[in-house]
Amino acid sequence: MQPPDPDTLLVLREWIERADADLHVAEQLAAEAARDLRVREIVGFHCQQAAEKYLKALLTRYQIEFPKTHDLRVLLDLTDGIDPRWAVAMREADWLSPFGVKVRYPGDTPEMLLGDEQKALDLARTVKRGVSSILDASFGP
Repeated sequence: MQPPDPDTLLVLREWIERADADLHVAEQLAAEAARDLRVREIVGFHCQQAAEKYLKALLTRYQIEFPKTHDLRVLLDLTDGIDPRWAVAMREADWLSPFGVKVRYPGDTPEMLLGDEQKALDLARTVKRGVSSILDASFGP
């Protein structure tokens, strides 16, 4: 695979920086999540956002067009052919999809049980590891 052109590289880096920021915020808030349902929901939101942005970075690198969506299943389906091993590992991150939109609206919030904030963090970190591994390999030695 050819190295990305400078404009694509800029967009790729921005996706990663934004994803890293979402994951960082989620990690910072997770300590408070045990005491507060709303904080748990926000952790879920930022984990979903991080996973979404990592996947969009990967799709950008492989020049695969993607729709404007918060549905991780759609993005995961688009990444399936890139690296089947990581595609399977990242597939569980679809659990985060409802936190991308529904958490913003009262009465339509997905259930976030005590301890789910850790599951959300684990899933976002798995997507980060998968995307990082694939991106590192795509740039070669």
